[in-house]
Amino acid sequence: MNLHRLLLGRAASGRPINVAVVGAGKFGSMFLHQAPRMPGIAVLGIADLSIPRARQALARIGWEETRIEATRITEDTFALLADPHVEVVVEATGDPAAGLRHARHAIRHGKHVVMVNVEADVLAGPVLAREAESAGVVYSMAYGDQPALVAEMVDTIRAAGFRVVAAGKGTKYLPRYHASTPETVWESYGLTKEQAVAGGMNPRMFNSFLDGTKSGIEMAAIANACALAPPENGLAFPPCGTSQLPNLLRPREEGGILPRKGMVEVVSSLTRDGAEIPDHLRWGVYVVFEGETEYARRCFAEYGVATDDGGRYAALWRPYHFIGLELGVSVASAALRKEPTGCPTGWAADCVAVAKRPLRAGEVLDGEGGSTVWGKCIPAARSRALGAVPIGLAHGVALARDVPEGAMVTEADLAPRPSGQEDTLALRAALAPA
Repeated sequence: MNLHRLLLGRAASGRPINVAVVGAGKFGSMFLHQAPRMPGIAVLGIADLSIPRARQALARIGWEETRIEATRITEDTFALLADPHVEVVVEATGDPAAGLRHARHAIRHGKHVVMVNVEADVLAGPVLAREAESAGVVYSMAYGDQPALVAEMVDTIRAAGFRVVAAGKGTKYLPRYHASTPETVWESYGLTKEQAVAGGMNPRMFNSFLDGTKSGIEMAAIANACALAPPENGLAFPPCGTSQLPNLLRPREEGGILPRKGMVEVVSSLTRDGAEIPDHLRWGVYVVFEGETEYARRCFAEYGVATDDGGRYAALWRPYHFIGLELGVSVASAALRKEPTGCPTGWAADCVAVAKRPLRAGEVLDGEGGSTVWGKCIPAARSRALGAVPIGLAHGVALARDVPEGAMVTEADLAPRPSGQEDTLALRAALAPA
């Protein structure tokens, strides 16, 4: 609760936290918009695959030309990350393999890493966290994104001595969305393709949010950071408003849907017939926890805490998140407190590729947000036992045999992988289920 004071101190000392941002897309741009408004933080450089595109993004968020010209903008990511003046690296590319390479390079050069790239974190984040700890730097989830906000809520509740029963977020979900493709996605958002193009919207990104993949990735990240468990066969996406969180997300034997306490789950803002729930949590995060004593439950009642109908289970939620506009909290925490805003502590969950339709031998998987597979969050131990293909490695590889609709894709289903994935596969091999 003193980050602003610490940032003011860095500003007064004339030694701001020098930040390198990799990826000037939506999340990176949101942080870059806020960075000049934060005392004690300076953007030393920006790496992007296209310098003109990065400059356009900076102009779009309101950077003055003088500030753009004074900032190092480069396509040479590795040179920027090796710069001795850089203190914190923000990895915001969204490419899991590239994210892993960038993070490892930054760690080797003694930089703190804020991993916006949840895809990379779920693919091999626990290994990166170990490498960062050995190097004496911080590897952190990105504050403002839902996984880090859930991790903060879980930590707060546990620090207060309560048992976490369930944690997660809300989203817009219907079962048919799992079959969504970049060609059909705009129908579900009530947009035409022309409107989406005019708005600069990326169909693969929006499709990942719709088809359940992004939810699966984010719940895997939360499970790995908070030692929580995913459902054995994937998220249920139950329709639920905030008033019903503690009633629904409690153990089955007590009237809820959870197989046990200590789970991750995503709640839908829509009923199964497509109607919007009035007190939905589409943009927010939640935690359900237990009042284990009669005294605690009496306190819940006295102070208006939202509980289940028996008063034993309580819920706390945040109705929305600010995405990259809040990312500076992670930057400041890593540099000034040497603490992450969430960090994987083990491999509890994985997000694996599931066929959207019957797939035929010879077809090439197109990964997250594509038309062939979507990502399901399952226990890491089950993923390893099945040899399941993580969604982050289900791109650009051909099938050696048919895969039926709804089946998880396994390594045995694949033709030989193309060269260039050896480093990523080696990191995956270093994971061990928690």
